Amino acid sequence: MAVLDETRFGCQSQTATLRRVLVRAPRAEDCARWREFGWRAEPNAVGLAAEHDAFAAELAEFGAEVVYAQEPLPGGLDAIYAYDPALVADSGAILLRPGKELRRDEPEALGRDLERAGVPIAARLEAPALAEGGDTLWLDERTLLVGLGYRTNEAGAEALRRVLPDVDVLTFDLPHYRGPGEVLHLLSFVSPLDADLALVYPPLAPTRLLQLLAERGVQTVEVPAEEYDSLGCNVLALGPRVALALDGNPRTRRRMEAAGVDVRVYKGDELSLKGDGGPTCLTRPMLRG
Repeated sequence: MAVLDETRFGCQSQTATLRRVLVRAPRAEDCARWREFGWRAEPNAVGLAAEHDAFAAELAEFGAEVVYAQEPLPGGLDAIYAYDPALVADSGAILLRPGKELRRDEPEALGRDLERAGVPIAARLEAPALAEGGDTLWLDERTLLVGLGYRTNEAGAEALRRVLPDVDVLTFDLPHYRGPGEVLHLLSFVSPLDADLALVYPPLAPTRLLQLLAERGVQTVEVPAEEYDSLGCNVLALGPRVALALDGNPRTRRRMEAAGVDVRVYKGDELSLKGDGGPTCLTRPMLRG
């Protein structure tokens, strides 16, 4: 007799097969605040919605259960980038505290959506802790990498150590690059593709991070400089060596394919390029395995 798998959450991996994922659809009325949120240009509301629908369809076609966030966040244009407000561990959701003040209401709203989807709240970060999901990366089930910069601070990393006592939380200082006005997360320059393979943009990667990847036997695929600003390094692993990437970075795609990666692409002129949020940013994985 078959045993029904009732597992609804657990995501201490960046590359295991994506089973359940939460996304938030964009709202036309939020687009007016694009300057306030630091977008590069005003998104076309119709195009934005169409691209998000197609993106979610790609996730579903792969086989993931796609859950839509329902909690209202009026004016929250950045809320479509659902990766940042929370981290899902084996114990449940950890509601983070974004360094971007305009996003401070998102964790509690996302928490209610996650609870509705069967993911319990394991912890909440409180001041002075700051942490955004884009600064976190599961190297393996017991190792969480955290980038320290303008969006995530040492107090945030220490809070994660307390709520994840069985996990090694390793921190890396992020470069100033273009300053606090432009987002630079840990995942801006490294995206895992498999347990032993990662996509990286070395000019921005901390030396200690590159050394750690080498020590752990993780090979790297380098993003060419001309494709970094077009989000060539922001790639979502749908499973081991299966990746969803923004269309329009052909050299990066060829390099991933040469490393044995099945690369699928989506159109994100409105959805990703204008708001600097790639496929990882657009998702909050709830279950991998």
